[in-house]
Amino acid sequence: MSPRAAEPPAGRRRASRTRRRPEGPGFTIITGLSGAGRSESARSLEDLGYFVVDNLPPSLLPKMAELASRPGGPGRIAIVLDVRGGVFFGELSKALEELEELNVRYRILYLEASDQDLVNRYEATRRRHPLAPADRVVEGIRKERLMMESLRGDADLILDTSGLTPHELRDKIRDAFSDAPPDESLQVQLLSFGYKFGTPRDADLVIDCRFLPNPHWIDELRPLPGTDERVRKYVQGQQTYREFLRRLRSLLGFMVPGFVAEGKSYLTVAIGCTGGRHRSVVVVEDLARFFRDKGLGASVSHRDLDR
Repeated sequence: MSPRAAEPPAGRRRASRTRRRPEGPGFTIITGLSGAGRSESARSLEDLGYFVVDNLPPSLLPKMAELASRPGGPGRIAIVLDVRGGVFFGELSKALEELEELNVRYRILYLEASDQDLVNRYEATRRRHPLAPADRVVEGIRKERLMMESLRGDADLILDTSGLTPHELRDKIRDAFSDAPPDESLQVQLLSFGYKFGTPRDADLVIDCRFLPNPHWIDELRPLPGTDERVRKYVQGQQTYREFLRRLRSLLGFMVPGFVAEGKSYLTVAIGCTGGRHRSVVVVEDLARFFRDKGLGASVSHRDLDR
């Protein structure tokens, strides 16, 4: 978890999280930690047909919306915002309020990574951190995490790029943005993982299913992945599993309308078991069918399946 700031930077007002679902040209605002993959994400969205503007001052967002709404405008737009000073937050809050008044839909993509990954990336490129030009990189990362914490809380989609190659990050961006139509109410991302490899940093909900009977202790099932029919039948055949899934579906069915009403665009649900190869995989595949049956876009990722 990132360090928690006691107070947001001076002069900053939090952007509203209860947002309307207006029609018309939409903005994807790309922000997050320096070195976490903002530029790569911007290039990926550009490949998907977005008009990308890098480092636009937040105060110019409404003007960009006005230009986009004209006949022959650029349509889908991605804006890369780079935090360098406290004035940024006040300008951004005001600009987002103006976008809502103009009835312009916007979504915030926040990119982050572990301290070690960020340090390694800066060492590989021999760049200095923008918030620590004369100090250690790790100190700049610490300052930026504190500065960005509240904006992270306002994000619609958080992507943790730790350990990802540029190609893998592009795949995640395509999964999140290419399949859903612009007016999709909620995109659900389902992730299976193994607790022994660490919990995912970018999940909205984390569900522990290690209490379910484990196929690992069945000799003929141990080497098989959770996507195999034999493993799936074993897990689904347990009374405990059927009751768990019934209650989990009920809980998610209750929560999703609230997320939609709040204006949330993306929901990341992580399901964990010990190694991330069997039980969590089966649960994720079943939940994907559950969400798709409800007419919601649902993408699936099995983080530790091949470990």
